[in-house]
Amino acid sequence: MKKVFKLEDLDCANCAAKMEDAIRKLPGVQNVTVSFMTQKMSLEAEDEKFDEVLKSAVKCIAKVEPDCRVILK
Repeated sequence: MKKVFKLEDLDCANCAAKMEDAIRKLPGVQNVTVSFMTQKMSLEAEDEKFDEVLKSAVKCIAKVEPDCRVILK
């Protein structure tokens, strides 16, 4: 499953790269891109683990940049 999420208050491209690296190491992640320019995260993970992976990804983002929020719709 692949979904795109809007990011709010992502401040720099370096932070986006750090987030992407941390999320890519999570178990179950097949692919991830975090774009500073579009303020979006594209996350691809196994269907049955997607919600679990997403929660872990949100935690990774908070560690790198506490002010950044993932808009979950």
